[in-house]
Amino acid sequence: MTAPDYEYEINVKNLTFSHSPDSPPSLDNISLALPKGSRTILVGANGAGKSTLLQILAGKRLILGEDTFVHIKGHDVFRNSPQGVTFLGTEWAMNPVVRGDIVVADFLNSVGGYRHAARRDVLLDLLDVDLDWHMHAISDGERRRVQLCMGLMAPWDVLLLDEVTVDLDVLVRDDLLKFLKADSEERGATILYATHIFDGLNAFPTHVAHMHLGTFTTQPTPWPFPPTNATSTRPPTLYEVALEWLRVDRAKRRELEKQGRKSRGARKDTVPLDSETFYKKYDYSH
Repeated sequence: MTAPDYEYEINVKNLTFSHSPDSPPSLDNISLALPKGSRTILVGANGAGKSTLLQILAGKRLILGEDTFVHIKGHDVFRNSPQGVTFLGTEWAMNPVVRGDIVVADFLNSVGGYRHAARRDVLLDLLDVDLDWHMHAISDGERRRVQLCMGLMAPWDVLLLDEVTVDLDVLVRDDLLKFLKADSEERGATILYATHIFDGLNAFPTHVAHMHLGTFTTQPTPWPFPPTNATSTRPPTLYEVALEWLRVDRAKRRELEKQGRKSRGARKDTVPLDSETFYKKYDYSH
């Protein structure tokens, strides 16, 4: 029996999205239903549509389709934006504003850190952030820690994460994941997390999903998975599952390339590109 829509914290139906009218869909008629308190890992190759999906859920891209249904906490994310939704993505660290000469303590206060002092202080300790850092003079990993502190210090109901642990060292990442898991369990909060780093993630998710070329090839499935064959008593690790899924994805894509899809990799054309012809003409290195 299918659960009613209101039982899902994140609920998507008939979602198709293209970045421009002339480009193929980045998301192709997908549906997604996640219960409150779930922690779902999105697995997929680069370009599978994970970031686009997260940005749409965060209300950062507008969908106009009449049949499209994108709800979080029972609210339409475009027409009645729900409160308590936090999106953290990688593009934040490239913003020139957060690379300016501003002290971290002042930066956090400018976004209301004083209103969430208890959670802010827990995160400052957990992420090992120095309040006297200057944002323009710290590393990408340290800047990422500040972003996480800023984004997580206000209690959230739904957390959308797009590769935000990529710059963290393994210790801080492990501490962060334990904090997020405990926070989710204690408050019944929901997490949807797209990542390519699967080490140390086995105990984190309640569900795992697989995207390929803008569609779900595996809908959110309870984790851990059972052993893969009758002779094994050990469940597969998330790393093993992801590696196998991505191998299959690449094989499928290469079959599609044989059928006319634009190919990747080295070009086999015998006629040189115009740019190659031009630069060869003025190449005096030999």
